[in-house]
Amino acid sequence: MPIHYPDILTESSPPRRFTYTDRDTILYALGIGMGADPLDRRELPFVYEKDLKAVPTAVTVLSWADAPGRTDELHPAPGARPSTLHLSMILHGEQKVELHRPLPPSGTFTTRDTIDAVYDKGPQKGALVIRKSVWTDADDMPVATLTCTMFARAEGGFGGPREGMEPPHPIPDRAPDLTLEFRTRPDQALLYRLCADRNPLHCDPDFARLGGFERPILHGMCTYGITCRAVLQAFAGYDPARITSHRVRFTAPVYPGETIAVDLWQDGPRISFEARVPERNITAIRHGLSVLR
Repeated sequence: MPIHYPDILTESSPPRRFTYTDRDTILYALGIGMGADPLDRRELPFVYEKDLKAVPTAVTVLSWADAPGRTDELHPAPGARPSTLHLSMILHGEQKVELHRPLPPSGTFTTRDTIDAVYDKGPQKGALVIRKSVWTDADDMPVATLTCTMFARAEGGFGGPREGMEPPHPIPDRAPDLTLEFRTRPDQALLYRLCADRNPLHCDPDFARLGGFERPILHGMCTYGITCRAVLQAFAGYDPARITSHRVRFTAPVYPGETIAVDLWQDGPRISFEARVPERNITAIRHGLSVLR
């Protein structure tokens, strides 16, 4: 059986030290569409090294900035059975980042990945695998925590728990307080893939058709970054230090060149949001929540 429970809960990666520079921070901002208007003084600090600011969701890619080849391998504790997931059957279900302090525009940190929890949806129904990455500084103090929920479609029925998953954030039952629209570029995925995600699904038409798509799709994490950009613009005054966490559930892909309409609701420091594609009348991101300082 691919998932061995509870052995999978012992899986982790060794600590990995990494460094990113202002170039990597700027590339991420460009990858999510910032700086399209070079005269926009609100976005210029995210794409110009003078007084550079880091978009909070850049934390999802910066730990791979200096890696010669990205690897996501985890290993179980001695004596525990290794679990194997069918990579072609895995979907990125949810993503959350927590910033324990503002993200600097460059720096050197250490990261370590662990399996935080696994939930069994039953035979033929798949499993949810919760993977956590923690950044620490030279003093071993936490900088950021990233939580990724993977939907392993082929792995249900292994005898793990079915209850205990954190419920999705409820969206307010009222019209959005604000809607912002972001037109993506036809080559948006080609640029964003330089941010440590070179999956051919986002650039190779033949590979995309094998996956059931009419053409290459935009990275879900690019759409994720665009929703953070919306919160920065609408409620944080373009001050990234104000965002402490940002979480979403992915529900549909976006094609490069389409419009992403972000509906936003503010309730004090809690900003709820969803992201739609008006051209196809679909919702790409649901249950979004960003929390401000």
